[in-house]
Amino acid sequence: MGFAFGFGLFEIMFFFMFGLVAAIFLTVLIKGISQWNKNNHSPRLTVPVTVVAKRTNVSRHHHGGEHHHTSTSTSYYVTFQVESGDRMELHMSGSQYGLIVEGDKGLLTFQGTRFLDFQRQF
Repeated sequence: MGFAFGFGLFEIMFFFMFGLVAAIFLTVLIKGISQWNKNNHSPRLTVPVTVVAKRTNVSRHHHGGEHHHTSTSTSYYVTFQVESGDRMELHMSGSQYGLIVEGDKGLLTFQGTRFLDFQRQF
C-alpha cells in the first residue's frame, strides 16, 4: 500500500513538472511570435538620434554528456535617444554594434523593436 501511494505521487509530480515546463515553453514561444508579428505590422521609421549607451550580455551554456562542453553567446544592445528625450534600446548584431560609438549622432531606422540601420551623420 505504501509503495502504490509513493508511485502515484511520483506520477502526479512528474506530470505537474512536465506541464509546467510545457506551459513556460509555450508562453515564451507565443510571446516571441507575437513580438515578431507586431514588428512586421509596425511602420518603418527613420528618426534623428544620439547614441547614449552600449551594452552586451554574455550567456554561458554548459553541455553535458560524455564530453563536457561550455560555449558562450553574446547579445549586443544600443540605447538611442530621440530629440524629444525618449530612449529606446535595440538589439543588433555584433558587426553593427562594433560600428557604433557612444555619442554618435545620426539617423536610426527601425521597425517596432527591430533595429534596421544606423547612418552616422558627420
